[in-house]
Amino acid sequence: MKKIIFIFTVIPVLCISCAKRGMISGGPKDSIAPVIVKSSPKNYETNFSGKTIKIDFSEYIKVKDINKQLIVSPPMAKTPTIVPQGSASKFISITLNEDLKPNTTYSFNFGQSITDYNEGIPYSQFKYVFSTGAFVDSLKVSGEIQDAFEKETDEFVTVMLYEAATYNDSLVYKNKPVYISNTLEKNTKFTIENIKEGNYYLVALKDKNNNYNYQAKSEKIAFRKEKITIPSDSSFTLKLFAEKNEIKTYTPTIESNNKLFLGYEGDASNMKLFYKKNNIETPLRFAKSANKKSDTLQVFMPKEAKDSIQIIVKSENYLKNYMVKLKKLKEADSLKITLFASKKFQFNEKLSLETTTPIKKINSEKIFLRKKDSALVSFTTEINDFEQQISFDFKQEENEKYELQLLPGAIEDEYNTLSDSLKFAFDKGAISDFGNLKLRLKNINRFPYVVQILNTSGDIVSEKYCSKETELYFEAIQPSNYQVRLFYDDNQNKIWDSGNFKAKLQPEEMIYFPVLIDVRANWDVDQELELKL
Repeated sequence: MKKIIFIFTVIPVLCISCAKRGMISGGPKDSIAPVIVKSSPKNYETNFSGKTIKIDFSEYIKVKDINKQLIVSPPMAKTPTIVPQGSASKFISITLNEDLKPNTTYSFNFGQSITDYNEGIPYSQFKYVFSTGAFVDSLKVSGEIQDAFEKETDEFVTVMLYEAATYNDSLVYKNKPVYISNTLEKNTKFTIENIKEGNYYLVALKDKNNNYNYQAKSEKIAFRKEKITIPSDSSFTLKLFAEKNEIKTYTPTIESNNKLFLGYEGDASNMKLFYKKNNIETPLRFAKSANKKSDTLQVFMPKEAKDSIQIIVKSENYLKNYMVKLKKLKEADSLKITLFASKKFQFNEKLSLETTTPIKKINSEKIFLRKKDSALVSFTTEINDFEQQISFDFKQEENEKYELQLLPGAIEDEYNTLSDSLKFAFDKGAISDFGNLKLRLKNINRFPYVVQILNTSGDIVSEKYCSKETELYFEAIQPSNYQVRLFYDDNQNKIWDSGNFKAKLQPEEMIYFPVLIDVRANWDVDQELELKL
């Protein structure tokens, strides 16, 4: 083996001059947060009766994100004026813009908004406190916010206390609380301080518009049903959830000669649509929007619809009638059939076709499923109107190539349109390209429950409903890292149900297991997951 030797020669540099050129150093980097020199009135002042507060610092500071970071408790109807903001200053001036309540302790928590001007080092969680009475209230309550459905919890969650003696549910929608705090950035813990002794109700909001009022359509809420007594040594966990909106629909709009769009809020799974035919309510065909995230239904008009159509929307405790005047447009939606690209990546998942119009009839005698040796494979079909899919169920073999052939007229849609000649080719890999996962669950405390495994994109790859089982098998799944979550299906409807503030219903309990499970090709993974007692 050849050796390569590097020879480094050091050449001395002659000093021609005593002077040495170089960059001027700025000195050591400032790593110390600003320090308060004094405040007027002083912090924790009692019998406060003024309108202005001045806080002096040892160095130049900058106030930023004050609208997001500052927490004033109890909240004020008129926002205090705080100057300066954004520019360098050695002081902060606070002007109060309303009369203060008697015998009340106020706190101004600046969060991370006060920073050293040059280096941006925060004076973290600085609080200025004063009382309009003879003493400063010193009790507190603390706890943690968790998202009821998602693994990660929102930042900047507002936590509020309402006095039990005057509390009713409507206060959360239109009145400010008596005390507030906020989890602020990258934190799920909360503490509300400087509280009077007494009984309170505890509520949290992901308060998007920072008005301390709950907007059920757009904001998340968490609440404790029972009142709490202060002082208390307890720590409280609140589960933040988005309520399922009540069903509401909007006036349909014409999309094409044979299709309307119907906007809606809430859960469309139990919705039914009808039109009047000879004064008889006749079902309408409809599907979810092609845009999967849009709360819009595609409503397919019957062939006999001419100048107008009366659409009747029904759901549980909901009834709505619309009279839609029709107009002639250039085009109508026509039948198109494509191969559905599933994201589940399981070996045994069914083959599905997507359609653009509702399917009325499938002529299986004109459909042929063949293996690579041209041998025919028997199958059954199922139509899912809401998803606009036709699924094919058949015995699938590994390392096999399949071809699905549709002769002209194999599929007929609601408008008597017949499909053209179509062919779809797809492969099945080796079963050894997939992995198997066995889960053994410990400390299950009630039945039934649902276990779901999620891929790295958060999609549900597979789920199982368990009425008594504690060992579960997920066979032939795509190699990947999987997250496992479990929820207790207390109302036994096989779906996770959110909470409802007015009905005082908490969301069903969702649990994420912290470990990611690595499933590899041709592996059998046996994983024990233990729930906390």
